[in-house]
Amino acid sequence: MLRLIKPDKKYEKPYKEMMNEWYSVNEKIVPYSIRRLDYRNFDDYLKEFEEEKKGCLYGGVPATTLWAYDDEREIIVGAVNIRHWLNEELLKNGGHIGDGIRPSERRKGYATKIISLALEECKKMSIKRVLMVCYKDNVGSAKSIINNGGILENELMNEDGTIDQRYWIDLER
Repeated sequence: MLRLIKPDKKYEKPYKEMMNEWYSVNEKIVPYSIRRLDYRNFDDYLKEFEEEKKGCLYGGVPATTLWAYDDEREIIVGAVNIRHWLNEELLKNGGHIGDGIRPSERRKGYATKIISLALEECKKMSIKRVLMVCYKDNVGSAKSIINNGGILENELMNEDGTIDQRYWIDLER
């Protein structure tokens, strides 16, 4: 069974295994909240997740990071970061939810499931409409968002030439 869990010392080993795998393939780790600090100093790393709830990370916007834990295999397959509300920058290109799946667990349906679980968390936070943003060339991410009710609003070009797609998910329907 896959579930979202709060960062906790008891998951240090599977978390470090996930992060080591991700760094070994030399790609950008998403969501930003799990790569912003050195996870090898785990106690300090965990403290930062408490700080993000106070709005210290996204220009004053509180956020919650949760890990996607597979109980059967006792591994962490990915993570989500939920921003409790949107400032101007997040409205443009960050959205409410950032999610990522470790490389070895992709193309197994985890992203769709993790987004579904994150949307349940958004409902608990009384978020009625959720914005999710992904790169246009990230077809897997777009599919996972669409599978959860995402409706493409528009595309925006970034300064680096990449294109973001902005999807809205209505949680009141």
